[in-house]
Amino acid sequence: MSLCPRCSFGDWSQPQYCPDGGVLTSFQLRVEAYGGHNFDDTSANNVKFRCSTNPTLEGSGTPWGEYGAWSQVCSNGGICGIQTKMEQRQYRRDDTTLNDVRFYCCTRQQHQVKTSGQETT
Repeated sequence: MSLCPRCSFGDWSQPQYCPDGGVLTSFQLRVEAYGGHNFDDTSANNVKFRCSTNPTLEGSGTPWGEYGAWSQVCSNGGICGIQTKMEQRQYRRDDTTLNDVRFYCCTRQQHQVKTSGQETT
């Protein structure tokens, strides 16, 4: 599902999945720090995820910036929600778009209900 049908920048990467029915349990975000008024800032540039089945998945983003610390682990389930922090279009100023992200954990039981398309209360 695309949330921005009018967005013209960037390309979609190929989807990646945790093997053997695993789920995403933690993440690391690569962010380029603010470079000042005369620098073309990029902000969030890539993400890594750890799977419950142990492999690490890494996006196909750019090498700019540094990875932050790993998030806390979703120990009783996996990542099931996302919240993004986006910069609005700056018109004649430097645009960065995605600046931060939060992921939310669900227990395995909650995750199964959410992915089956049923309503939760």
